[in-house]
This record gives sequence, structure tokens and C-alpha cells, in this order.
Amino acid sequence: MPGVHGPDSSGHQTTADTLLGGRVKYRQPRDGLRASLDPVLLAAAIPARAGEMVLEGGTGAGAALLCVASRVAGLSGVGIDRDENLLRLARDNATANGFAELHFVVADLAMAPIDGGFDHAFANPPYHAPDGTRSPFAARDAAKRGEIGLLPRWVEALSRPLRHRGTLTFILPPRLLPSALAAMREHQIGPEVVFPIWPKPGHPARFVLLRGRKHGRAPLTLAAGLVLHTDTGAFRPEAEAILRGDAALRLN
Repeated sequence: MPGVHGPDSSGHQTTADTLLGGRVKYRQPRDGLRASLDPVLLAAAIPARAGEMVLEGGTGAGAALLCVASRVAGLSGVGIDRDENLLRLARDNATANGFAELHFVVADLAMAPIDGGFDHAFANPPYHAPDGTRSPFAARDAAKRGEIGLLPRWVEALSRPLRHRGTLTFILPPRLLPSALAAMREHQIGPEVVFPIWPKPGHPARFVLLRGRKHGRAPLTLAAGLVLHTDTGAFRPEAEAILRGDAALRLN
């Protein structure tokens, strides 16, 4: 929901919005990287419980991490991003929502070592093709443009600090699925489920949720997935419940 415009603590122009049907206050850049459905769906798919620790790579202004914390009380989490301006927003957003258990670290996920002990890790990694059309907003382009070999590095970085049997979840376009599956298997993450996100009945999936488990050995399952819209463009009731925070997204 778009809101009023204004500068953040560093003077950058932002808008005051909400997530999960108004449950989460969310300030984000006016131009550049803005939250869409991706982080909300990703957050709904994390099988976290009270008392557990979660890690998000490329957290930006914290949309997914905030949504997980809103759904699961008593959760602690860490968000990592290399953009200091976005992390200022993330910290402000956590404070505005009363999520003192969320912490944000400035680091390049593919380069910085992360200490372990996390129950779940997740990310909405950069997925635009390296040679694709550039965004007019530099911050958005930097956040969404994937470098060659970036996804395997993210899998390695996020899998390392996971505890035994911890989960790793990505939301990705289908074209990146082979690379993600290969990287998971290389880094001892057993892929468990591929969950397509269909825009409408009969339309190709634009994104998939992929979950693996550290040292997991379960066979890979292709789930029925979630259809977001009816033929008229309205959200289907099951999708509406997830996007408003009334229901978790059960992948299997």
C-alpha cells in the first residue's frame, strides 16, 4: 500500500507503506528497489518456530525478515546486505514494528564469512540476466542484476552457517532452478521441494520456491504450487490469506 513520501535518516527519499495487509509498517526507497510479492511469499514459506534463528541474504529494507517476524513470535533473525542505505531503512523498520530481535549487518554475502547456528536461511537473490536491460535506478539494478556464478556463491554462503537439518529457501525464476539445485547438492543441502508460483490458471510459472535441508536425504518433490490470481485478475482466496499474513505457505 503506497504511503506518504519523505526522507529517511540519511536524507534519501522514501515512502511509508505496509505489508501483510497493514500488519507490518514498511518504509522503502521511493525510487529503485521496492518490495513486491516476492519477499512476502518467501517469508510465508519459511517453516520457522518460536525460539529459532533465521538468516536472510540480500535483505534490502527487510521486507521478508519483517514478515517472518510478524508471523512467528519469539523469533530472532539476522539480515545481511551490502547496501548501507537500505540497511538503515531495515533497522528503522524493525524498530517501528517493535522487532528488537532482528539485527542487520552490512556485508557482501558472497565474500564475508557468516557464523553458524541458524535454523533457517533464505533469500530472494539477484536474478536479472547480466546482459539484460539496465534499470534507470542504480540501486535497483545493483540489487536485481545477477553476476555469472553468483547463485552458487550465495548457496555456499547461506548453507555454511546452517545447523544440521536446517532449511535453505530461495524464490527464483524457473530458469535458475538447475543452477540452484546443483549448488545445493554441492554444498550438502538436500533439495526437498520445488513449489511453482503460477500467476493465473494455464499460465507458465514466473517464480518457484525451492527448499532444501542441510544433510537432508529426502527425495525431491514437485509440488502443485500456488495460483495467485483468478482469470479476472483478482487474488484467489488462498493467495489473499497468505499475502495478508493470515496463513503460512506450506510447501509440502
